[in-house]
Amino acid sequence: MSIQPMLLWSDILLFVLIASIVGLMLWARRQEALRAAWGRVARNGVAMAAATVLAAFVLVGLLDSLHYRALLPAQPGATARYAVEVNSALDALLADLRLRAEKTYSAPLATHLFAREALENSTQREFPRLQFGGMHLGANLAGHEFDLALRLSRGVAGGLAVWLLLAAAVCRWRGMEFAALLRIGSGGNALAAVSVTLLAILLLLGVAISVGGGYHVFGTDKVGQDVLYLSLKSIRTGLLIGTLTTLVMLPLAVLLGILAGYVGGWVDDLIQYLYTTLSSIPGVLLIAAAVLMMQVVIDTHPDWFATSAERADARLLALCLILGMTSWTGVARLLRGETLKLRELEFVQAAQAFGVGRLAIMRRHILPNLMHIVLISLVMDFSGLVLAEAVLSYVGVGVDPTTISFGTMINTARMELAREPMVWWSLLAAFSFMFALVLAANLFADAVRDAFDPRSSA
Repeated sequence: MSIQPMLLWSDILLFVLIASIVGLMLWARRQEALRAAWGRVARNGVAMAAATVLAAFVLVGLLDSLHYRALLPAQPGATARYAVEVNSALDALLADLRLRAEKTYSAPLATHLFAREALENSTQREFPRLQFGGMHLGANLAGHEFDLALRLSRGVAGGLAVWLLLAAAVCRWRGMEFAALLRIGSGGNALAAVSVTLLAILLLLGVAISVGGGYHVFGTDKVGQDVLYLSLKSIRTGLLIGTLTTLVMLPLAVLLGILAGYVGGWVDDLIQYLYTTLSSIPGVLLIAAAVLMMQVVIDTHPDWFATSAERADARLLALCLILGMTSWTGVARLLRGETLKLRELEFVQAAQAFGVGRLAIMRRHILPNLMHIVLISLVMDFSGLVLAEAVLSYVGVGVDPTTISFGTMINTARMELAREPMVWWSLLAAFSFMFALVLAANLFADAVRDAFDPRSSA
């Protein structure tokens, strides 16, 4: 084989998570109450537009989780050997962006480096030409603006053509008019919201492919790497930190929060003491201490990891575990307070009077009435964890330095804001992708909360 497929632990966990979500969706279709609640979500245009954006991010993350090692050139009489470097399917798709590295900074869509340099056989300092950006123009840069406009038009036309083909297929399949796919006003529908959102995504994708074929769309960083490539590679790290950390934290927070609120007594006192003690420790210091101890373990056992990718993946999973074990207290406190109110309501007291056990009451009556809080807390924690990774990278306890993430991009770019002129594009690219991911997650969570809240009028 020309490649050797490779599974990292984070890849396995991500695929298990996706399979679990698919299984839960199939199970929910057989439950009338859940089917009705998710039906309300599916009819919400804002929610479905946000879900479309999230699906695009998840697709990029999944492509970046299909890892492999390339086959090295064969040596006479030697067995097949594979490269130490671990790449992904996304790396293969973005090979042009990954391999077209410049010398140092260059602005978006530029043809020259950002800083002046002393050229050979010259006493003046000039802006050197880029090795790849705009090199198809040759020595004559008079057609730079026309070339950009032409590539932009081609990208828009390509994205629009793909969308029209998909729209025609949907209209034929559902037997509906084409105009219905664009009717997103008061009389519109969720399908129209998905259609318009998908159109925007395809237009941006078409422009990125067309313009990125000859230029660096978001410029390059200090070592000349394409910022668009770094931004797309950071999506997987953000998704893993947000989802895996939340899944570590959520069961503990739900279990302890409901137990403290419903059982009360010494159980409540013990759980309150536990999360009050954890909350009294500065979060960054606790995380930093745990990450540094884990890093010592990794450094003292280099034989555990065959490649640098496995080493970076171990630190990423350790960070997710540590964040999860230190961030459950807020949700547990919130659920405890809500459980204290629910246990005094008539339907809970009626169940107690009929002799229903505590575990059954918590499972059948308490938990369903807390699901809207759990869901919104889950997504809000997801958003906060994606943003917190940047803070942790700033203090040096985030992901491994070799792992591409929004935090490492921001940490690398923060010192360049004091330059004159300022290097702003790395920070803007990371902020834009993080903003889109977090906003889509929050909008989708709002719709899910409204649909699952038993007290909602929907």
